[in-house]
Amino acid sequence: MHHNLKTVCLTALLGGMALSPLQPVNAQATQKPVAKAAAKPATNTPGQFNLPFEKYKLANGLEVVLHQDKSDPKVAVAIMYHVGSNREKPGRTGFAHFFEHMLFQNSENVGKGNFIKNVNQIGGSFNGGTFTDGTVYYETVPKDALERILWMESDRMGFFINTVSEWGLENEKQVVKNEKRQRVDNQPYGHTNYVILKNLYPASHPYNWEVIGSLEDLQNATLADVKEFYNQWYGASNATLVLTGDFETANAKAMIEKYFGELKSKPEVKKLAPMPAKLTASKSLFHVDNFANLPELTMVYPTVEQYHKDSYALSMLGSLLAEGKNSPFERVIVEERKLAPGASAGQSSQEIAGTFRVRVRTFDKKDLDDVQAAIFAAFDRFEKEGVNEKDLERLKIRQETALYNGISSLQNKAFQLAQYNEFAGDPGYARKDIAMTQAVTAQDIMNVYLKYIKGKPYVATSFVPKGQEELALKGAVKAEVVEEKVVAGAEGANTGKEPTSFAKTPSKIDRSKRPALSNNFKFTPPSIWTGQLKNGMKVYGIEQNELPLVNFSVQIKGGMQLDDPKKIGTAALLDAMLLEGTKNKTPQQLEEAIGQLGAYVNVNASTEDITLTGNTLSRNFPQVMKLVEEILLEPRWDEAEFGKAKEAALNRIKQNLANPNAIASLAFNKVLYGQGSRFAYPTSGTLETVQGITLQDLKDYYQKNFSPSIASFQVAGNIKQADVTKALVGLEQRWTPKKVTLPSVVSSPAKPAARLYFIDQPDAKQSVIYAGYLAVPAGSKDYMALQAINHKLGAGSASTLFSVLRLQKGYTYGAGSGFSRRPTAPGPFITSSSVRTNVTKESLQTIDGILKDYGTSYSEKDLATTKGAMFKETALSFETLGSLVNLLETISTYNLPLDYLKQNLTSLQSLSYAQAKSLISNYINPNKMVYVVVGDAKTQLSGLKDAGLGKPVVLQP
Repeated sequence: MHHNLKTVCLTALLGGMALSPLQPVNAQATQKPVAKAAAKPATNTPGQFNLPFEKYKLANGLEVVLHQDKSDPKVAVAIMYHVGSNREKPGRTGFAHFFEHMLFQNSENVGKGNFIKNVNQIGGSFNGGTFTDGTVYYETVPKDALERILWMESDRMGFFINTVSEWGLENEKQVVKNEKRQRVDNQPYGHTNYVILKNLYPASHPYNWEVIGSLEDLQNATLADVKEFYNQWYGASNATLVLTGDFETANAKAMIEKYFGELKSKPEVKKLAPMPAKLTASKSLFHVDNFANLPELTMVYPTVEQYHKDSYALSMLGSLLAEGKNSPFERVIVEERKLAPGASAGQSSQEIAGTFRVRVRTFDKKDLDDVQAAIFAAFDRFEKEGVNEKDLERLKIRQETALYNGISSLQNKAFQLAQYNEFAGDPGYARKDIAMTQAVTAQDIMNVYLKYIKGKPYVATSFVPKGQEELALKGAVKAEVVEEKVVAGAEGANTGKEPTSFAKTPSKIDRSKRPALSNNFKFTPPSIWTGQLKNGMKVYGIEQNELPLVNFSVQIKGGMQLDDPKKIGTAALLDAMLLEGTKNKTPQQLEEAIGQLGAYVNVNASTEDITLTGNTLSRNFPQVMKLVEEILLEPRWDEAEFGKAKEAALNRIKQNLANPNAIASLAFNKVLYGQGSRFAYPTSGTLETVQGITLQDLKDYYQKNFSPSIASFQVAGNIKQADVTKALVGLEQRWTPKKVTLPSVVSSPAKPAARLYFIDQPDAKQSVIYAGYLAVPAGSKDYMALQAINHKLGAGSASTLFSVLRLQKGYTYGAGSGFSRRPTAPGPFITSSSVRTNVTKESLQTIDGILKDYGTSYSEKDLATTKGAMFKETALSFETLGSLVNLLETISTYNLPLDYLKQNLTSLQSLSYAQAKSLISNYINPNKMVYVVVGDAKTQLSGLKDAGLGKPVVLQP
């Protein structure tokens, strides 16, 4: 399903947060728990934090970890198999990733397509991920669906392989190909990891190939190959099952034994010994990237595997080299030599090997030899100056906040428990993981720098735009990159026959019946408190005490709408400048002050507002708000920092001009809203508009448009209203209101001149399609009902668009649709997909046909299913503090009642079939749809004249 093809590491799935420490226990025989973790202690320091869990093992070897949490009416399940791409054979790569796809399609008792359908119908969420060392499947569902989800997961663990056929094999191969085209072939710098792996590891090494594997290998795979791989690796004894959430332990154990206890063990999986990469000399390679507008240099050093003592110091080394205003990379590469807007460095430790990667995406036409020289100069400076103890302390302090953020949802907890159990042999290993990080010293960091980085061989890749080969490192060798040739008509429909029957695997229980829901699901919307400061700023809050965290935001209306039309991008540049120091703090001092509190503060501009967001430990909230007060009321207006921010903004814009998805989105907005509309442009602006912006423009915008009278404050977390009010006293007293004139609501722009627009992306492996029109009036009261009528059409993997375009036809990796609303302008209805190039016309015709049929095919049963699913989806959507702050922002932005959620659910349940049909007719009108396609003109444009959508109008990107 959805995953990173380079590696799908669980920290990425968890939002990049550090893993939480868990109380260790030992595994033992069937259903006899060895120990339970202690209750949460009173203190909240990283070394003392505990997450209660229980671990036991079934007779067949399946290890089970339970974490009970009754704070939400749901449960999360994660099943992690200790098999990733590192268990594949050369010549038979991509199988682990392929199985991750296949297990969503069919199993003996759940039935074809029903896994996806069942989870969607109960309002749950699901997905899977493949990485080099393992595969994980996960779901979050209402607690009354616990037995059903265990039945479904056990069915694909033990009753799957008989359903695999030649027809299914061939069908899924097309989906995997589409995924590679979308994630690798059609993306800037998409082939970087392929080049690195092929040159870092020998051909026999399990990390020599990408997770997605070779498409040639996959295409050549036989049914016998597939069954052999499954039978060797997919068994109860090679997996961990984690259950977190609101369940009764005895009941959960009984269900797990019922559904998983009879599954057969598979051959014991032997642990792989560490196999670190070894280079005798550096290697330098270059690639001319079809989608890159800017040069990029990547340098990769072989290091150590996960949990190795040196891996912790290497992680710290990466942060110290590249993160923060005082880092050597920032000072040398960005400040002094002005080669790039930033640089990154970091350690990646996997099961049997690790790498330390440095990456710099430069400014336009910078020579990568100069960039490499700057990297080495930054290394020298780090070695000369040593480790700054304050910076090291700040990294460790921030870890506590990261720990709690990392367990902010049941699914995150399940991931962490499963990962540690499978790869450390102990779900509580995080406790040691954290202790190892906290124990890293300045000398440890210098030691790993000297041992693994200084003067050591590396693999370097120079990815350069077309016609700029001279920018690659001198002496670089042209990299071998396998790029699929997409030929019209080369991939037709699956000509095989889909089987109608298969052998059934015996079971001790009747697995043919889908377990009923227990109907013990109840949802209580969060309680919201409100207030208003004397200067006019409104305050919204939700108290939620599960973790010692607070999330907050200050939302100021206006955003890009208030930019001078000739200087669009002013608000976006202002958001960058607000964190570049204050009147009394340099950028470095402000960054240090925030970091010493373990907090995170960001500012982001959108079309209609500028929002400052924050995340902090509860005990530090008052101090963080003092810093927020400085940021908002005492900008530094540093000319040098403005120059850097502007250059970085221009760099991002330039890169987006080569990204097919960004090109399609921007062109679509321009077509719908019209060339002269402020909504026709990205918040970041264009190369022309940003080039003309001065620091004085930012000051003028700030003086004119920053006022508490058009601002609101949203907060959620472990803090009481009285303490929030107290912490806001400074903003209340010091932030003086002023009159700000906001733009009036935009009425519907003129109708686009044509129905079909095309933008050439030479040699694109996929065509990006956007279809839609401005359907939702500003401030529409029908928004919940509109989401309901779209649910069957394009909301998720059980929708019609996804099912037809991906599952039935194999045109794409994904497709969907949805309505967007805006407070001051009409919002669009959008259908989008990226399809393989040689079926561009067929995809357009398929989308058009689905939209035309939707109104007549929509049934009362569809509506009933939607109501049940969306009620529970809504209820399950407000677990994290971030989601609660987003809820408060929505209420503030659209001036909604505090019981907005309750009213939404009531209107959903009262929606009649006649009303739904009427809404579909009014809001999903196929005759109003406008199409924008970004693809390869030389192979596709002429054929689109016969797509039935009128003559294509060619646009410039």
